[in-house]
Amino acid sequence: MPLALLALAIGAFGIGTTEFVIMGLLPEVANDYGVSIPTAGFLVTGYALGVMFGAPLMTVLGTKVPRKRMLMLLMGLFIVGNLLSALAPAFAVMLAGRVVASLAHGAFFGIGSVVAADLVAPHKRAGAIAMMFTGLTVANVVGVPLGTLVGQSVGWRVTFAVVAALGVVGLAGVAKLVPDLPKAEGVRLRHELAAFKNVQVLLAMAMTVLGFGGVFAAITYIAPMMTHVAGFADGSVTWLLVLFGLGMVGGNLVGGKFADRALMPMLYVSLGALAVVLALFTLTAHDKIASAVTVFLIGALGFATVPPLQKRVLDHAHGAPTLASAVNIGAFNLGNALAAWLGGVVIGAGFGYTAPNWVGAVLAAAALVLAFLSAALERRETAASRTVAGSLPVERPTTTVHH
Repeated sequence: MPLALLALAIGAFGIGTTEFVIMGLLPEVANDYGVSIPTAGFLVTGYALGVMFGAPLMTVLGTKVPRKRMLMLLMGLFIVGNLLSALAPAFAVMLAGRVVASLAHGAFFGIGSVVAADLVAPHKRAGAIAMMFTGLTVANVVGVPLGTLVGQSVGWRVTFAVVAALGVVGLAGVAKLVPDLPKAEGVRLRHELAAFKNVQVLLAMAMTVLGFGGVFAAITYIAPMMTHVAGFADGSVTWLLVLFGLGMVGGNLVGGKFADRALMPMLYVSLGALAVVLALFTLTAHDKIASAVTVFLIGALGFATVPPLQKRVLDHAHGAPTLASAVNIGAFNLGNALAAWLGGVVIGAGFGYTAPNWVGAVLAAAALVLAFLSAALERRETAASRTVAGSLPVERPTTTVHH
C-alpha cells in the first residue's frame, strides 16, 4: 500500500477523534459555560448536521480544485475549527468551531476515498479505502479515550488544541506524501449529480443509513445499558467503548480485504450477522462478559460494511464519483442521528434501556433486504444487456475477390 494512504489515515484519525471525543467531555464543557447537558449536546448534533450538509457543499465547491489541494484545504478548515473550539470564550463560539470542523469531515472522507482508490490497482480498491478508514477506527481505540482522559485531567481545551495539532500533522502528511493527482477532466457538477440517478448508488446509500444506523441505535445508549442492566461501574464504559473501537478496527480491515474478493457476499454476511447480534444484545446485555463480547461484535460487524458500501458507491458512480462518495459519508451521520432518535423514542416509551437493540436489529435487517434487492436488480440488468448484445447483428467481414 502506498505511503500516501498513511497521510490520509492520519487525517482520518484526527477527524474521528474530534467527532467522538466530545461525548466524554460534555459535563466539563457544560460546567465551564454554565449550560445544561442537553444544551451541550448541541455540540454533537451540530457536528453531525455539519457533516451531512458540509459533505456535498464542500465537494461541489472543490470540483474545480485538484484533489490533493482540496484535501489540504479541508485539513486547514479542520485545524481552524478545532482551534476555535479550544479558544472559544462563549458556548456559541464553541458550537461554531464544531460546525467549522465538521464541514471538512464528509468531503475529506469522500475525496480521500476516491484518491485512495486511484492510488492502487483496481482489485485492491476496497483495501485502500479500508486503510484510510483505519485512522477513523483507531481514533475510537486510542484518540477518544486519551482525549477524554486529557480533557478530564488537564482541561477540555487542551484536548481540542491537541486535535488541532493532529490536523497539522495530517496536513503536512498530505502535502508531502499524496501525489499531485490531476483534476478529473470533463467532469462537471451535472456529471456528479447524474450519479444520483443510478438506482444502485441510491440503494448503497440507503444500506449505509440503515446498516450503520443499526450500530448506533445500540451504541448511543451503551452507557445506561451497561451500567443499569449489565451492572458495570460508570468508569467501565470507557473501556467498553475501547472494545467497540477494537471491533471497528478489525471489522474495517476484514471488510476491506473480502470486499475486493466478493463484495455482495461480504455485505450479506456482515449485515445478516449484525441483525442477529443486535437482537441477541437484548439478552446478552444482562451479563457482563456476554455484553462485552457483543459490544465488540457490533463494532466489528458494523464497520465490516463500510469499505464494501463505499466501494459500491464508487463503482456505480463511475466517471463522477467524488460527490456520491462524500454524500455517502453524510449518510453514515444521517443513520447515526436517525437511529439515536429512534432509540430515544423506545426508551422514552418505557420499553427499557435494551429496547434500542431491537431498533438496531430491524434497521440492519432492512439493510440486508436492500442488499438482496440491489443484487437482484444488478443480475437483471446484466441479463438484459447480454440479451441485447446477443440480438445485435454480427458484422461479417467482406471478402474481396480479385480477378
